[in-house]
Amino acid sequence: MQRLWSWLNGGLLLIGAVIVLWPLAIMVLTSLAPAGTALGTIPAGWTLEHYREAWTRGRFLLAFANSTLVALAVTAAQIITSALAGYALARLSFRGRQLVLLAVLATLIIPFQLLVIPVFLVLKWGHLINTYWALILPTAANGFGIFLLRQYFQTIPVELEEAAALDGANLLQILWEVMLPLARPALVTLFLFTFIGEWNDLFKPLIFTTRPELQTVQLALASFQEQFTNDWPLLMAAVVIATVPVVLLFLVGQRQFIQGIATTGVKQE
Repeated sequence: MQRLWSWLNGGLLLIGAVIVLWPLAIMVLTSLAPAGTALGTIPAGWTLEHYREAWTRGRFLLAFANSTLVALAVTAAQIITSALAGYALARLSFRGRQLVLLAVLATLIIPFQLLVIPVFLVLKWGHLINTYWALILPTAANGFGIFLLRQYFQTIPVELEEAAALDGANLLQILWEVMLPLARPALVTLFLFTFIGEWNDLFKPLIFTTRPELQTVQLALASFQEQFTNDWPLLMAAVVIATVPVVLLFLVGQRQFIQGIATTGVKQE
């Protein structure tokens, strides 16, 4: 019976892998097909010319630089704000702590699109439209990151902090030297979520920027969309170019990512 269950689990995992990888296979095969090939059809030949054309036409070198700068800046800001707020909500006792936590969780159900008008007005008032700050500041703090680190900090034994306090460490030193090193899986998880989310974001660059030199990867991809028809091999080549960095990033951090998700919220005695 156990052998049968093993075969069933393996079969289900194989089916799931095929379902997930099939669209990616179609994307790669179409990107290598000759011009004029329809999406999903078997190509008559192979060519790498679309990658050269997509790289040049989409100005992906500039787009990669802009997206990397914005994604890293937002990720760093979210890690800092989430670590500070998450530690305060996990360990510090103050009046209204539960209300603050509820307010943080409430932000998770509010789509950013609903806030775009007041955010735009604030950025315009600060003369930040068409700058990198317009792409960084609106998402510099995030309720998900605060809640994620708060939950992970609660899994760390309090005795470690008490020992550090007896050695004369203040709260910031305890956070930096004790809590954050132990919370590396959660930090990697937050890094991946935030970086990939910012890399794939089209909304903010589309609304808050118009200057060509601020073009991000998603704006570069949008430039390949035509009104009535699409050159599918060229478009798929551009999608592959834009996808490869985040796939490699996820493959590098997948072990810490899985550990961070699996252990978050599991309180240790």
